[in-house]
Amino acid sequence: MTAARAHDRPTSTAPIRSEARPLVPALVFVALVVAAVASLGTPLVTSVATTFHVSLDSAQWTLTITLLSGAVATPVLGRLGAGPHRRATTLATLAIVVAGSALTVLPLPFAWLLVGRAAQGVGLGLTALMMGVARDHLPEERGAATIALLSVVSVVGAGVGYPLAALLAEFGGLWAAYGLGLLVTALALVTAWRSVPAAPEGRSAHVNVAAALVLAGGLALVLFLAGGRSLWSRHLAVAATLAVVAVLLLCVWTVSELRTSTPLVGVRAVRHPAVAGANLAMFVGGSGMYLLLTLVTRYAQTPHSAGYGFGLTTFVAGLVLVPFSVLGFVAGRITQRVRERIDGPVLLAGSAAVVGSGFVLFATARSNLPELLAVMGVLGFGVGGFSAAVPGVILAVTPRSETSSAMSFNYVVRSVGFSLGSAVGGLVLAAGTAAGRLFPDDDAYTTAALAGVAAMAVTTAAALALARRRPPGADPVTGSASAPGPGGPGRAGS
Repeated sequence: MTAARAHDRPTSTAPIRSEARPLVPALVFVALVVAAVASLGTPLVTSVATTFHVSLDSAQWTLTITLLSGAVATPVLGRLGAGPHRRATTLATLAIVVAGSALTVLPLPFAWLLVGRAAQGVGLGLTALMMGVARDHLPEERGAATIALLSVVSVVGAGVGYPLAALLAEFGGLWAAYGLGLLVTALALVTAWRSVPAAPEGRSAHVNVAAALVLAGGLALVLFLAGGRSLWSRHLAVAATLAVVAVLLLCVWTVSELRTSTPLVGVRAVRHPAVAGANLAMFVGGSGMYLLLTLVTRYAQTPHSAGYGFGLTTFVAGLVLVPFSVLGFVAGRITQRVRERIDGPVLLAGSAAVVGSGFVLFATARSNLPELLAVMGVLGFGVGGFSAAVPGVILAVTPRSETSSAMSFNYVVRSVGFSLGSAVGGLVLAAGTAAGRLFPDDDAYTTAALAGVAAMAVTTAAALALARRRPPGADPVTGSASAPGPGGPGRAGS
């Protein structure tokens, strides 16, 4: 057993096993709800623009601000989740999400809708807390499988929320779609209140408020710049200045984290090759996922008059994401079964290669709807694979008490990747749109897909290089040498 996993192991498993069955569905439900609610902004952008009489760029902020608030709140929630008040933190966060959901259905000005969406985004930080609960209160094998499932659900859950929101918006209007968010978040709050246990005794967590504010500022600028396509095209000097400020803020935060004894996020652990590789895979994989999602959904809804596309309605376009979710769950299950026999970096490399093949398929075959469905299936399988593999790689070198904090950093990395992928897709398509035309040229989609192929090739090569560095006798997931403990050889991802 690695030293990290031998650290703070529960002394008794009897009470843990008695609550395992009702706890697992509750954790998965909470993670699924927050992921699906966050994705509600994607299919509703056009409806928001017409309902509130704002531009499409302004309406796009109903999605961007959710990712932004989630990325800012996640490290703080992760640190609070490592302490004695994890249950209270979970319930308070869900209460904020429910309040935000209520704001989205009330007949208020557009600014209040953005406030509500920002409050809903705070809930995205709960997935890391649910992982901490699973690691503390479930038997070792069950906890590892649950953590991997939570990671998969938090990514492919977008494919659940998109078609449901689109269906409700098409037949019941914008408020019906947001009403679904209010209903499920209220159910999630009740579920957490009934099922989420208190953290084990002896935990402590100190939140460095100054460091949290610096990180929030840096991340806010990064995500703002990633989503601000018009800013880069119209005010390049301002965008470049803000980019420099963002880099400086993140550098200051990193230095302060390395010097403090109570870091917001364990930055030192990120330097571990396995952890660095896992976060790199999640960053590039998340970028690739949102890039390809952007390309496919826009292509599917482009009218035939543009010379390509299928002119699908928002709801039918949402159904294109169903293979993404289904095969994502399938890949997650398969990865859980093979991760103890195959090196973690090899799993990450294979998953990145699968995502890359999805880009290749889209670049070469998109003339009919079944081909788009195949693209989404391949993407889901690849994303589900590395989403299930990443937690095992990170947590195998992370103390049990730091589970929420470690995975919260991974979520921040993933959020930035999501925003970057969406922004890159928008920028490439905008660059490929001729003056006076509403839709980009078909070749712009091919160019964006080839950029995705290149990114995934780099990720695959980096993961394979990490696998070759594994020393003899290393743990099959982390690639680090295993040290025997009281329970015998350790199992990865527990």
